[in-house]
Amino acid sequence: MNLKELISSMTLEEKASLCSGLDFWTTKPIERLSIPSARVSDGPHGLRKEDESDTDVGVKRSFPATSFPPAVNMAASWNPNVAKEIAKQIAYECKDQEVSVILGPGTNIKRSPLCGRNFEYFSEDPFLAGKMARAYIESCQKENVGTSLKHFAANNQEKLRMTISAVIDERALREIYLAPFEEAVKAQPWTIMCSYNRVNGVYSSDNKKLLTDILRTEWGYKGLVVSDWNAVNDRVQGIRAGLDLEMPACGGRTDKEIVKAINAGELSMEELDKVVMRVLELVEKCDKNLVKDYKADYEKAHDIARYAAQESIVLLKNDASVLPLAKTEDVVVIGELANTFRYQGAGSSRINPYKLVTFIDALKQENINYEFHPGYLVQGDGYNKAVFEEAAAAANTDKQVIVFVGLTDDYETEGMDRSHLSLPSAQEDLIRTVAAVNKNAIFVLLGGSPIEMPWINEVKTLINAYLPGEAGGEAILDIISGKVNPSGKLAETYPIKLEDNINAELFPMGPKCVEYRESIYVGYRYYDSAKKDVLFPFGYGLSYTQFEYSDIKADGLKISFKVKNVGKVDGAEVAQLYVKDLAPKVFRAEKELKGFEKVFLKAGEEKEITIELDKRSFAFYNTKINDWTAFNGKYQILVGASSRDIRLTLDIDVKNFDKDVEVENYLEECPEYYSIAELTSISQDAFKRLYKGEIEENVPTKRGNFDRNATIGDLQCCLIGKIIMAVAPKVIASQVKNADFTTMLMIKQGMIEMPLRGLNGVTQGLLAEDVMDGMLLWANKHRMKGFGKLIKGLFKTIKHK
Repeated sequence: MNLKELISSMTLEEKASLCSGLDFWTTKPIERLSIPSARVSDGPHGLRKEDESDTDVGVKRSFPATSFPPAVNMAASWNPNVAKEIAKQIAYECKDQEVSVILGPGTNIKRSPLCGRNFEYFSEDPFLAGKMARAYIESCQKENVGTSLKHFAANNQEKLRMTISAVIDERALREIYLAPFEEAVKAQPWTIMCSYNRVNGVYSSDNKKLLTDILRTEWGYKGLVVSDWNAVNDRVQGIRAGLDLEMPACGGRTDKEIVKAINAGELSMEELDKVVMRVLELVEKCDKNLVKDYKADYEKAHDIARYAAQESIVLLKNDASVLPLAKTEDVVVIGELANTFRYQGAGSSRINPYKLVTFIDALKQENINYEFHPGYLVQGDGYNKAVFEEAAAAANTDKQVIVFVGLTDDYETEGMDRSHLSLPSAQEDLIRTVAAVNKNAIFVLLGGSPIEMPWINEVKTLINAYLPGEAGGEAILDIISGKVNPSGKLAETYPIKLEDNINAELFPMGPKCVEYRESIYVGYRYYDSAKKDVLFPFGYGLSYTQFEYSDIKADGLKISFKVKNVGKVDGAEVAQLYVKDLAPKVFRAEKELKGFEKVFLKAGEEKEITIELDKRSFAFYNTKINDWTAFNGKYQILVGASSRDIRLTLDIDVKNFDKDVEVENYLEECPEYYSIAELTSISQDAFKRLYKGEIEENVPTKRGNFDRNATIGDLQCCLIGKIIMAVAPKVIASQVKNADFTTMLMIKQGMIEMPLRGLNGVTQGLLAEDVMDGMLLWANKHRMKGFGKLIKGLFKTIKHK
């Protein structure tokens, strides 16, 4: 297929038609020109191909597939091979189910532990996140299945995600929020998904700086940019900006806008042809690599899921060396989460597992005698007096007690952020009650994000399994029994309390914008710079053995050191390398991760590790020259087992970097960023001096000023909004019959925060434009005119149906 000739033979309408989807999951074919369609499906920790026979509206039932541990676990493994193995198996299952592109990985930074979608993202650190994402992409695409790197960019809170503006200074944008995408783009993902939100006032789907200037011109990206589902703000501006494909179907509405813009001279044919070319290149790649009658090995994939979980489980406490258990013949299991197993997050990434093995299932498989006591419910605060008291009584025993606690589905889900870091109150009380009567109880934590642990000094043994996938029950038993030595490490900081985070007061924000006032001080970059105590530091994780570090040396920018297993058990250690600027010319974090390696060592074995750095390892983004700068001078190399457990240091003097380069005078303009240890928050005034731009006032839009980016929730100030809010949930409930509790929560919250322009995509073009225009007129105090337009639109919609 000669694509240039193919484009030249197309009509304008045919070109425009390729710029949006056919339906929810496929691109448009053109039969006249034998152009096929390509199918994509949700991921990213497994394949979620929807069953089209399901008549539910929204998140439909999906075909069984392997539910691997999500990104939070992949990152906690600190092992790019884990991401590679997961991505490879996902690719096999995509081929099995005739899907050409998996919508993942998610690579956004964990700015706050409250973000409801953090389980779907790798880390608070851009270096680690970028390495894991790149490994995932390379492995999946090696099997000729495409990926979709998402959500580009700065989609770091779920609240008002479809309209909020992330206000970020340029250094933080480049060093923290874009850096993992920059690394992942080196793998040339087939697609990149733009985010819903605005970045510094401009919707990602309209953002030429992001989609063309940075992504294509600076980073050399060659693939296709697709919108997040219903993320398109202005389709014509999107084409100018570099947005290639709108998903899902728009019912032809935006295709007509493109045709109109071309005919009016507002959009050039050259601009449209670039977009069409990239769509055709993707479709051709998908069609060429589509495999008929391919059969994936789902049993092998389950084994890989178990391996990934084993690698990612983090041992947080083992004070009395209770673990590993000498024997597991007879145990008491407390906690409903051992049975109603929390193995993945909630939302669009929810996989229908091929073979779910809970912890209770794993005990049965191994013929281990056990008694089980739920202890709490998995909705709300979890309290049930009888259930609680029965579990408390059962804990007072000589048998080994294993207690499962964690975040339930309604505590963390896509579409909503958490408001606190606490566990459900019944679980908090259960932990204290059990710990008081059984000092050797083992506690297992499930959940996708950090929690506060006011009870931490009352427990001796704590395992953090995060969300360990469909084989998680088996993997947890492997760790407890000693079959596997834990080697996971935290890819995020666990604060003692939420208020310890410098952006605690600034998350989430709205209704217009969220100010990233902390700039580069995200996660351990803040806690370590501020010398603030934490519950568990970034990079932390225990083992059943011990490791010693020695002999650090530098050969140019090659840093080598030795790690030895000095314990009696074989195990793996994650050696982490950080860089500190000893004479910074701008404000910088105390240390930054710039290298890591996970190494397996037999008892008594020693290995030398070499990590090669480059100029970028020492650089900051210089807004004076709009490029990266690394000055000559003294830097310190820090090597250790976590950001707070530094075992080796080495000062080096770099001479071949930058010398006479102008930089911003931050010390004079915004000195607060040099006094981070003395502050609990950053003032808006200080941030404005750093940001150097206008910041929207965070006040609701007034009646008379609503436009198509007004949300349905915004319209509650008037009668039409109240009517919609009263009727819509009932309509949703009638159309979404099989959704679980949290999926329904996500859908209803999404309805409230949906901008009016998104209604066209949600209904795949079914809802007539006049309905939205009528709602706006009514909301903007033109009630009768709006009512007439609304009725007219409803009749058109019925006709469409």
